[in-house]
Amino acid sequence: MFSARVPYLEKLLFTKHLSVLTKSGINITESLETLASQTKSSGFKNILFKVLKDIENGQTLAKSLGKFPIVFDQFYISLVEVGEASGTLEENLEFLAHQMSKDYTLRKKVQGAMMYPALVLSATVVIGGFVSLFVLPKLVDFFGAFQVELPLPTKILLFFANTMKNYGLLIALDIFVTLLIFSIFFQFPKIKPLVHALLLKIPLFGEVICYDQIARFSRNFGTLLKSGIPVVQSLEVTSKTLSNLKFKNDIHEIAQYLDKGKNIGEAMDQNKFNEFPPIVVKMVKVGEKSGKLEETLQYLSEFYDEEIDSITKNLSTILEPALLLVIGVTVGFVAIAIISPIYELTGSIGNK
Repeated sequence: MFSARVPYLEKLLFTKHLSVLTKSGINITESLETLASQTKSSGFKNILFKVLKDIENGQTLAKSLGKFPIVFDQFYISLVEVGEASGTLEENLEFLAHQMSKDYTLRKKVQGAMMYPALVLSATVVIGGFVSLFVLPKLVDFFGAFQVELPLPTKILLFFANTMKNYGLLIALDIFVTLLIFSIFFQFPKIKPLVHALLLKIPLFGEVICYDQIARFSRNFGTLLKSGIPVVQSLEVTSKTLSNLKFKNDIHEIAQYLDKGKNIGEAMDQNKFNEFPPIVVKMVKVGEKSGKLEETLQYLSEFYDEEIDSITKNLSTILEPALLLVIGVTVGFVAIAIISPIYELTGSIGNK
């Protein structure tokens, strides 16, 4: 089985263009041939030509795309399969492209929210590491020659500088090895779900992750239901489209509750599924009772898209002054620690 990593935007554009071409009356074979020849990604081009070859040999589009699960997930395949079976492939591709566009926009919002603090933190670590390894160690000998009593900030800075001078590279190596060990440890099947559950508890960032997963769940689940896919199967497919393992496992477990005769709202209203806010549970229950669950889920996805947008805008406003304050205090401490002994030295020379 051939597989390749394809940029999400590349797949989104392919779906949009395939929808337009098929809607214009061009058959699927000619459409795929056109799109494959125009695709910039060599990996994706190879995949499309393989799909084209399968279709020319009599296979369906859904079955051909299903051979590349890394690129086309079960959500994508399910909608294509339903479209082919019902004769509404053009409409399903158009709807799929619309949903993927929403998902892409949501991803960019989440990435944008994380970018500013990640950039500042990375710059702080790089500059701090450079100063600690190459600048502060030179201060040890410089201040060691002073014949004056050093102020407390300078003593603290010298202790840190002396430590970095003697053990700096060893400390950096230890930090790298420790992070590597933790990253491997967190990938263990029994540990990774606990880490993902813990991420949801982090103030602000956990809220962004939670809202992102709820918006994606609501949109994808509602889309599958609207396409006529059975509820349990829709839940199973939706669970595979989520990135957080806590949500993924919970949706899978909720699907199992339905096999026992419960409805979705009742299943969600369990203490172990408390990452779903009460408003989501209540809206799902109302949607099930009124027979308008698809519309309710689409409303929820739009609502949480707007919530993420609001949080991402506020996040920069909250973090910017906090980060600047931390950087300012650090720079001020270093400046005082360096200038104070020099001032005292010049004062003692003047008194003599």
